[in-house]
Amino acid sequence: MNILEACAHPEIFAPWFRKPETYRGWFAFLAALFGLQMDDEQLGLYQRHTGRKEAPTEAQREGWLVIGRRGGKSFTMALIAVFLACFFDYRQYLAPGERATVLVIATDRRQARVILRYVRAMLDNIPLLQAMVERDTADSFDLDNSTTIEVGTASFRSTRGYTYAAVLCDELAFWRTDDAAEPDYAILDAIRPGMASIPNSMLLCASSPHARRGALWDAFKRFWGKDEAPLVWRAATRDMNPTISQSVVDRALERDHASAMAEYGAEFRSDIEQFVNIEVVEDCVSRGVYERAPLSNIRYRAFVDPSGGSNDSMTLAIGHKEGERNILDCVRERKPPFSPESVVAEFADTLAKYRVREVEGDRYAGEWPREQFRKKGITYKIAEKPRSDLYRDMLPLLNSGAADLLDSDRLVTQIVGLERRVSRGGKESIDHAPGGHDDLANAVAGVLNATAKPQHVVTWEELRI
Repeated sequence: MNILEACAHPEIFAPWFRKPETYRGWFAFLAALFGLQMDDEQLGLYQRHTGRKEAPTEAQREGWLVIGRRGGKSFTMALIAVFLACFFDYRQYLAPGERATVLVIATDRRQARVILRYVRAMLDNIPLLQAMVERDTADSFDLDNSTTIEVGTASFRSTRGYTYAAVLCDELAFWRTDDAAEPDYAILDAIRPGMASIPNSMLLCASSPHARRGALWDAFKRFWGKDEAPLVWRAATRDMNPTISQSVVDRALERDHASAMAEYGAEFRSDIEQFVNIEVVEDCVSRGVYERAPLSNIRYRAFVDPSGGSNDSMTLAIGHKEGERNILDCVRERKPPFSPESVVAEFADTLAKYRVREVEGDRYAGEWPREQFRKKGITYKIAEKPRSDLYRDMLPLLNSGAADLLDSDRLVTQIVGLERRVSRGGKESIDHAPGGHDDLANAVAGVLNATAKPQHVVTWEELRI
């Protein structure tokens, strides 16, 4: 039984398709993905959404879906995962005691729960499939054919060590950048070796598009419209889910045309660019140097990115200028949850070691940071530049190699994860990508800007104070 037959079977997946006519786009995609015979309508949809002429005659080992939001990606991921796990037998490729894994990778835990609910509903409500479940945990299902369906979040560290029958990556254009500067590439590199031992293993990556960078953009650029290449399918939201009202799309286009064209039109955004390449940042890193001890003849500067302790990290960066080089000496990051007062006390102790009595920071929480640092004998000065301008002025220091950074993967990840955006009015801004963080990058950009300013020459009399 192929997947389209299973979708039409009243005792298998048919109850999930109450209005089959609204799933024509998805049925055409499934026919293409699994190399099934297409009718004239499906062939037309295939040619429209892939840019190809010839329909595939065998199942694809790799597929890329560029689909607008609310197009039905998560449900389709769950459907394919259940079908591959339950209707294929991979035991001939497994060693005794080994299990094949069908892994669905979601953007975050919330998205993982959405997909997990779809998977659980199918396994719980289809008697034929329910009988196959041997073990049911919070995020996985062990089946009696030595196959496991597992749903997890995007992390290249947790995806190693498996034997994969299939890996389905949901919304990879928005994977968080906490683990790696390029999380999509890092995770795909980690999972590909695990797919090597099963000849018919499948990699399927789906997402609504974002900036013109990353694995999704790279696949679209290289493979779309090419017959002898991995399958790339691009479709707007209403092409795959016509139940979404056109008025919803129209209102979104009125509010922000560029964003709506990506969200609903499946067009990669031309108004967002990568801030800086990873190679540029890594060239500024002093490998093996994690912190520089304070020296008595140097005037240090400091920058703080405050936080209330519940959502964002609170960060501190200390640096100095040496000739034409702007040197980062020390960074501190305290992740939530934490007591803001205790972190201020900790940062004050670090500042004292570097003889720093004044820090810069943004206007976060009004008077609170100034008051807390004042209690520790440190002046909190409001930064002259907003965060976006700090990043803009840090870029020449990175490109010229004038910035000397500490060896911190998290810092590199956050700087590389920054995006340059242009608003409808033409104003440019720089900020972290959706789902990303930049607390450490902000503190470092602030201190590099401070060290780049003309500085007062320290006299021996001042050092003796």
